[in-house]
Amino acid sequence: MKIWLIILLVIPCLVLSAVIVLSVSACLVNPHAEFYGNSGYYRFLLNASTVAMVVILRIRVHVTGLDKLPKGRFLLVGNHRSNYDPILTWYVLRNRQLTYLSKEENFHIPVFGRIIRKCGFLPIDRTDPRSAVKTLAASAQMMKEDKVNIAIYPEGTRSKECVLLPFHNGIFRVAQMAEVPIVNVAIRGTEKIHKQYIRKVSDVYIDFVDVIPFEEAKKMRTQEIGERVREGLLSVVG
Repeated sequence: MKIWLIILLVIPCLVLSAVIVLSVSACLVNPHAEFYGNSGYYRFLLNASTVAMVVILRIRVHVTGLDKLPKGRFLLVGNHRSNYDPILTWYVLRNRQLTYLSKEENFHIPVFGRIIRKCGFLPIDRTDPRSAVKTLAASAQMMKEDKVNIAIYPEGTRSKECVLLPFHNGIFRVAQMAEVPIVNVAIRGTEKIHKQYIRKVSDVYIDFVDVIPFEEAKKMRTQEIGERVREGLLSVVG
């Protein structure tokens, strides 16, 4: 009986302590600055929070193809079905310093928005081509300097119907500029999490389906790269 009482007292204290640490750490981040690097401390906070989320929401992640990943830096691309897609992808790759190019709104989420800034996440303005090109160049430079791996969704937004949307093939230039391979990842099941996490475990499938070496990618037009990526995704997600 005493053990259960101790557990009931300790768990809320741990949760409260974690919330305080996250909140204070977030307050120390300039919400308007862009950080072209990766803070080990804030990356730890991001990873720890993600692990806790996976446990609390009862998510079971099934992964295939991890052995295909290159040892060095890479550009990660894939399909986008849910807001959980990037979270669970960096959960799987939490030791690979994965950084996303993301919409501006995500950087205004309390606490979370500031933490991802310190992990090198960059806002990309899809309505301003000139600004988007600048962000793509900055992300390529971070990979060339061996700071992070970059992830971006060729569709530009999530597909609510879970079908592949048209690609913005220009994003593949990032790999060509950074001289890194392109990793293609397919994700399934994330669109069901918000509907069933209270009732049952959510199974999510993350498949690393293909890697395009830089030596091949540099000779291809971005449209050709897009076609290969799409073909690989369709072979898994349909």
